[in-house]
Amino acid sequence: MKIGLFSDTYYPQINGVATSVLMHKKFLEMLGHRVYVFTTTDPGASGQEPGVFRVKSLPFASSRRIGIFIHPKTIQFIRGLGLDVIHTHTEFSLGMMGRALAKILKIPFVHTYHTIYENYTHYIIKLGVLEPAAKKLARTISTRFCNSADQVIVPTEKVRSLLLSYRVRKDIGVIPTPIDVSRFGGTVGFSPELPELRASLGIEAGDKVLLYIGRMAKEKNVDQLLRHLQGYLQTKERVKLLLVGDGPERKRLEEAAEEYGIGHRTIFAGEVLWDRVSLYYRMGDVFINASQSETQGITYTEALASGLPVVAMADPCLEGVVRHEANGFVFNEQPDFLRYIDTLLTDPHLQERMSAEARRSVSELTGIRFAKDVEGLYRETITRTYMPATSEKLS
Repeated sequence: MKIGLFSDTYYPQINGVATSVLMHKKFLEMLGHRVYVFTTTDPGASGQEPGVFRVKSLPFASSRRIGIFIHPKTIQFIRGLGLDVIHTHTEFSLGMMGRALAKILKIPFVHTYHTIYENYTHYIIKLGVLEPAAKKLARTISTRFCNSADQVIVPTEKVRSLLLSYRVRKDIGVIPTPIDVSRFGGTVGFSPELPELRASLGIEAGDKVLLYIGRMAKEKNVDQLLRHLQGYLQTKERVKLLLVGDGPERKRLEEAAEEYGIGHRTIFAGEVLWDRVSLYYRMGDVFINASQSETQGITYTEALASGLPVVAMADPCLEGVVRHEANGFVFNEQPDFLRYIDTLLTDPHLQERMSAEARRSVSELTGIRFAKDVEGLYRETITRTYMPATSEKLS
């Protein structure tokens, strides 16, 4: 098949949607399909990107980018590709373009719903009194876009249930986003860079590391982690909190760590390149997270693939991912959170057992299985929405 992926975010940007689209391209190509990505320009992007086409864009809310100009020649080029299916990963600029082209070309339009926008309205609406209206608008935009697709894909049952509550009427398939396990599990602990990197961050030999990787943003609840750990880190001299990522809340969180008296044991590493993230997972002993806004939890599965037990706040998106008392712990209250991390940090046998289970538990999230599931959904959509004769050219 010839597949067009349309997304406002893509590598080298670091976020769940960018990673998901990258994995779509990689693993579908491994099955022999021709995959074209249409996305926004990015200052960090390389000029050599086979199969990737970028449209002019500007920075938008929450460090994202939005396309502002699509050249007619680009549209003409896409029309000449002979695409079999268009798969959008955004409801905005590139998503609208993909939807319009699918209608013009009379080919299936598949959409993956990645982002629960009502959790992000604070980036645009600064007055609290307008928040309910903004959330209602976010739900309306999500519902209308999904209902315009021939097929909707979501990464978890949590998101499927949410869309059903929005009154999305189209078929919704649940296909978890895969990770490239070879980037994490295969070389854990064997990088010669680790000692130097640990030293540069102020992590000494014998230190235990509580690791968070993700955006420094309000919806990620990083401040809650700092508050929960306030007393614990003050009394545990050999425990460090390593926070990897950047975002609009970073400065405030750095100030909060100082106010809580744990600034000397909290390390803000900032944003790191996508192809170096695996090194930071290898420095951790326990992966922690209190976010309630996740739709696919890619960092959780990356941590598990790296052999890190996960201690995370209970959330429907973690069902089947973080298995309580097997590959990690799920908490609701601060006392449980502290008890779980302390047990893992002080019981090497438990940590070793959970580390092995962590790696095993993500072995099913293979890229090829994912690609075959998506491929099957494409074929079903083509057969269901267009003349059966169309499928002859797919073999």
